[in-house]
Amino acid sequence: MAIGATLVVLLIIILVPVLLIGLWVMGAYNKLVTLRNRFKNAFAQIDVQLKRRYDLIPNLVETAKGYLKHERGTLEAVIAARNAAANASTRAAANPGDAQSMKELMGAEATLTGTLGRLFALAEAYPDLKANTTMNQLMEELTSTENKVSFARQAYNDAVMTYNTQREVFPTNLIANTFSFTAAELFEIQKPEEKEAVKVQF
Repeated sequence: MAIGATLVVLLIIILVPVLLIGLWVMGAYNKLVTLRNRFKNAFAQIDVQLKRRYDLIPNLVETAKGYLKHERGTLEAVIAARNAAANASTRAAANPGDAQSMKELMGAEATLTGTLGRLFALAEAYPDLKANTTMNQLMEELTSTENKVSFARQAYNDAVMTYNTQREVFPTNLIANTFSFTAAELFEIQKPEEKEAVKVQF
């Protein structure tokens, strides 16, 4: 009887710590999954706004075409930059937080912002275009969308920061490394002048 009681006590001494460690591993793993899903959802909000932006740009260019007949190169550059950014956004949406995809998206967005800036600077020289109701409505929608992109990008970066911090702190980093929870990339603006929203008001 004494041997049986000793075995039960020994079994309890061994199983309780193993059970507690197992529960901790499960909790840490689930926390990392939750945080990863949060930043992926936050990126989905950016993606919605970027798609809206990409849909507005061809209408903007179409409206400007009649007035900017001699500025064909700028209009083509805007459409090419829009298409490149839309493709980069699709790749990033397939794997939010992936360093390479996010860098491609940031570069494509920087190029698009620059070409849109050139288009708006040109539009300033055409009074009839400045007075066009459709152009003004499109620019207002684009301004609103730019603001929504900024807010969504901030929410995404906050979610990525929380996730990256959780995966780096000890002892959760042991779980993150074991189960391949890789670092997520922030969606940052690379150049100081790009931090300004695209100016679309005349």
